[in-house]
Amino acid sequence: MKWTQVIDPFQNLTLSVLVAAIPILFIFWALIIRKMKGYQASLLATVLAAVIAIFIYGMPIKLAVLSFAHGALYGLFPICWLVIMAVFLFNLTVKSGQFEIIKHFMASITSDRRLQALLIAFSFGSFLEGTAGFGAPVAITAAMLVGLGFNPLYASGICLIANTAPVAFGSIGIPITVASQVSGIPELPISQMVGRTLPILSVILPFYLVTIIAGFKKAKDVLPAVMVSGLSFAFLQWFSSNYLGPSLPDVIAGLGSIICLMGFLRFWKPKTVWRFANEPAPTFNTDVSYTGGQMLRAWSPFLVLTIMVIAWGLQPIKEVLNSVGMIQFEIPGLHNTIQDANGLLLAKIFKFNYLSAAGTAILIASLVVIPLIGLTYREGAGIFVSTLNQLKFPVLTIAAVLGFAYIVNDSGITLTLAAVLANTGFLFPFFAPVLGWLGVFITGSDTSANALFSKLQYATAQSIGVDPVVTVAANVSGGVVGKMISPQSIAVAAAAGDLVGKESELFRFTVKHSFIMLTVICFLTLAQAYVFKGIIPIYEMLNSQKTVVVPDASRGYVYLAGLALLLIGLAATILTLAKKKTQRPTLAN
Repeated sequence: MKWTQVIDPFQNLTLSVLVAAIPILFIFWALIIRKMKGYQASLLATVLAAVIAIFIYGMPIKLAVLSFAHGALYGLFPICWLVIMAVFLFNLTVKSGQFEIIKHFMASITSDRRLQALLIAFSFGSFLEGTAGFGAPVAITAAMLVGLGFNPLYASGICLIANTAPVAFGSIGIPITVASQVSGIPELPISQMVGRTLPILSVILPFYLVTIIAGFKKAKDVLPAVMVSGLSFAFLQWFSSNYLGPSLPDVIAGLGSIICLMGFLRFWKPKTVWRFANEPAPTFNTDVSYTGGQMLRAWSPFLVLTIMVIAWGLQPIKEVLNSVGMIQFEIPGLHNTIQDANGLLLAKIFKFNYLSAAGTAILIASLVVIPLIGLTYREGAGIFVSTLNQLKFPVLTIAAVLGFAYIVNDSGITLTLAAVLANTGFLFPFFAPVLGWLGVFITGSDTSANALFSKLQYATAQSIGVDPVVTVAANVSGGVVGKMISPQSIAVAAAAGDLVGKESELFRFTVKHSFIMLTVICFLTLAQAYVFKGIIPIYEMLNSQKTVVVPDASRGYVYLAGLALLLIGLAATILTLAKKKTQRPTLAN
C-alpha cells in the first residue's frame, strides 16, 4: 500500500497552515504558559500531531505509529547514546575528584563567571560542535559550568545560546554537506555564503552572552576580553569557511579563540571579579599549587575526549568502523510506503552505526580514562548505572521529541508550513531563514533541516530571480538560531544542567533570544539578496553524474593504529607522572 503526502488538505493554504501550526504552537504554549515538564509537553504534542496527521491529512494509523517509532528509535540512538556517554564522562571526572583540580585551574585563569562562560560555553563548545556535534557540546559544557558552580539555569541557557555560532559547521561540516547534496550547489560556495553571515553574529555573540549573564554595564567592564574572544572567533570562522571549506571552521575558530583569550588574560584582568547574586566570593587558595602531572591527569578525560572525537570525525576511520560495525535495515511497513508530492517514495532506513557513532567515541574515552583518574572499573560501572538513573526522564523526552518530528515530517505537516513561506514572492529571502529555523526547531538538527528544505529554497529562489546560494545558505544560518529552542536541545541541556523537569524554565530563558537572532539573520539575508550582491560567490552547479569512490580501508586501519599508539603513549605518561608525584596538592613556600 502506498500513501501520498498531502500538503494542502483543505484546498485552502491559509486554513491548512492554521491547522498545521497547532502542534508547534502547542509546544510553545505548554512550555511557556503551562510550564509543563519536557516529556509531558513532548508526548502531548505527539498525540496532537498524530490526530491531525490521521484525521486531517489522511495518514493511515499504521504509518503514523511506525513513523513515531522510527523517530523514537533515532532518538534513542544515536542521540540519547551520545548524551548518556557525555554525562557519564563528566560524572567520572567529578566522582574521581579530578574536577576540583580543573576548577582550581579555571580559577587561576579567571574566577570571573563572565569570562569562564566565554572560555567554556562559547569557545570550547564551538570546538566540540565542530568535532562531535549532535548535542555533545551542550551536554559537556553545561555540565562543566554547573560543576564550576554556575547557576544551572544560566549554565544550560548560556550553552544553548552560545551553540548558535558553530552549528552550521558542526560535525566536520555535515550540515553544509547535506545542503549541497540536496540543492546541487557545491559545498564551498554554501560555506562561503554562510561564512559571510554568521561571523557577524559571532562578533556580537560573546557580548550578548555576557550581557545576559551580568547585564549591560557589567558586560562593558570586560569589553576588551569580549572583543578578543568574538573578533578572533569571527575572523577564523570567516577565513576557514571561505578558503578551507565547511569541515574545519568550528575546530579552528574554537581553539583559536581559546588561545587568544587565555593569552590576553595573562596580561589583562577585569577590575572586579563578577559572580552570581548570593554566590559566595571566590575561594581561590594561592597557597595551593598542582604539578604539571596532576594537571595533565585532571584534564585527561577532556584531552582523551578531544582526541577521540577528532579521530571519529576522520572519514577513513568512519569508513572502517562502518564496514565492520554497522547494521542497517528498512523499517518494515514504512520503507518506500510514503510518496511525496513529486511521486518519489521516501526511503526509511535505520542505520545502527554502533562503532562510528560519536557516543561510542566518548564511551571509549571514558574506558580509557577510568584508571588514569584513579578509579576502578567496578566504580566506573556504578557511576554508569547512576548516570542512567539520572537521565531516565531526558531519554523519554528525547525519544518523544524525535517521534513527534518524524510524524510531522512524514505526514506533510512540515511541508504545509514551508509552502506558505515559499509563496511570499519578493520577500522570500527575508523568510528563507525562517524555514531553516522551523526545520531545526522540529527536528533538533541543522543537518535534517537542510535535508528537508534545501531543494525548496533553491527552486523558490530561482523562480523569483535571486541567486539560490543565498537562500540555501540562509536555511543553514537560520537553522542555527532554532537550535537553542528545539525541544531536543532543551532536553539535552536540561539533562546535563541538572534541570530535569524544569525544561519550561529553560525554554522561556532562550526563546526570546532565538527570535531576536532570527530577525537579524532575516534582514541580513534580504540585504544579501538585493543590496549587497557583490558578496555572493561565483560558482558552477554540481555535475549530476556522481563518481563512485571505493573507500581505501587500509588508510582507516593506519589511522586507528596511530590513534591507539597515541592513547597508549598518553596513558603511560599520565600513569608515570602519577606514580612519581602524590596526588595531594603541594603547599607553595
